[in-house]
Amino acid sequence: MLVSFGALGQTARKYSNEFMNIGVDAAALGMSNTVVSFTSDVNSGYWNPAGLTALEDNQLALMHSSYFANIANYNYMAFAMPLDTESAVGISLIRFGVDDILDTTQLIDDQGNINYDRIKRFSTADYGVTFSYARNLKLKGFSYGINAKVIRRIIGDFASSWGFGLDAGLQFQTDKDWKFGIMARDITTTYNAWAIDKDKFNDISEAVEGQNQSLPETTEITIPKLQVGVSKKFVFHYDYSLVTALDLNVRFAENNDIISSSFASINPAFGFEFGYTDLVFLRGGLGNFQNETQFDDSQTTTFQPNFGVGFKYRGIQIDYAFTDIGDQSAALYSNVFSLKLDFSIFR
Repeated sequence: MLVSFGALGQTARKYSNEFMNIGVDAAALGMSNTVVSFTSDVNSGYWNPAGLTALEDNQLALMHSSYFANIANYNYMAFAMPLDTESAVGISLIRFGVDDILDTTQLIDDQGNINYDRIKRFSTADYGVTFSYARNLKLKGFSYGINAKVIRRIIGDFASSWGFGLDAGLQFQTDKDWKFGIMARDITTTYNAWAIDKDKFNDISEAVEGQNQSLPETTEITIPKLQVGVSKKFVFHYDYSLVTALDLNVRFAENNDIISSSFASINPAFGFEFGYTDLVFLRGGLGNFQNETQFDDSQTTTFQPNFGVGFKYRGIQIDYAFTDIGDQSAALYSNVFSLKLDFSIFR
């Protein structure tokens, strides 16, 4: 990892491929993403693939959310299945895109006349496909999982890129319902290679004199991130349950996180899920703690609250979350809906 940083530091990006860090599943988002230690369904392929070993049947998940006043749309779907009693596999697709963007670079013709017929539309979209494999270890209570990711990013006809990377996760459960989890994202420093249409770039570079005169870099390196979590489940009078969770999100870069240094920044998150008869769920969480500088140069600490509810009947689960887009964002809160289907209902 350190060798990669040293050799390719000039193209490393703190927030490259950041759409892959927004999060999936309204149940997890409502808990401020504090699920790395106890995730155990089809969505584990995203949060911690080690959790896929808990699957007892095939599962399908769908999610949709809109951000920036419905300008950007985030869609997710995933499928996972057990291979046997010790292992499981999964696949997921994420699309985060903005469609129908106005291209006004050719609005003014060579004679200086404004011609609205010269306006075109284009879309920019990011795609992430993840292949997951998980297996129980011979050590009691331990399981591990690995993700292989393919990233495809498209900016109209101007540019596109392909990227590849790996994630790895580990979970451990004690006999007393304590659970621990570790998720390492982009452990190989996910690599993106861009292809830029030079003819399209020339159109842009000539649109505003003195700007966009040089081609941007055509490679990006996404630095690793680490998420460590612990959770505990309590059961009251058989019908009521409470899951409490604490996660630490680590980035190997200096930023405004509540704990930050030149080597790494750490951001804690707290979440809970209150359930009744495994039918109705109420969720909440606090995360994204930031040190912010005010106009008078004073320092304040801010955080992001999240809220969610869920309903589960037999093999169908519908969840809702009221949440922000996530790290470093000033976006308005959004309504997120997700659906999970367990194929056991067809047996």
